[in-house]
Amino acid sequence: MAKSIKLQRVESVLRELVPEAISGLSDERINNIPVIRVECSRGKYDANVYLDPSFVDPEEEAYIISQLQKASGYLENYCKQAEGWYRCPKFHFKFDHSLQEQNRMDALFAQIEKELGKSNG
Repeated sequence: MAKSIKLQRVESVLRELVPEAISGLSDERINNIPVIRVECSRGKYDANVYLDPSFVDPEEEAYIISQLQKASGYLENYCKQAEGWYRCPKFHFKFDHSLQEQNRMDALFAQIEKELGKSNG
């Protein structure tokens, strides 16, 4: 089912506002985390904020998520005030490892193709 235009607009606005709000935090380890995408629930009560894990050690991920969850009230208020909304979706932060998984799969397929080329050649 396709997303409504309003829902897509909210996601687009949040994709711009959340990194702006995060950059205002005082913790150096957190305020430069790139946001890849934001997905809102149909009722716009919840929003999954997907972060880029490229520059983060796996050990730091749990720390960053916990700090962002602690600051989520500030981040939600920032977005509400910036857009003049009555309420903002509740943020749930996650690291998006899909790009890393895709790169790993591509490397595996390249290796398989190379090995098949040797055995057929």
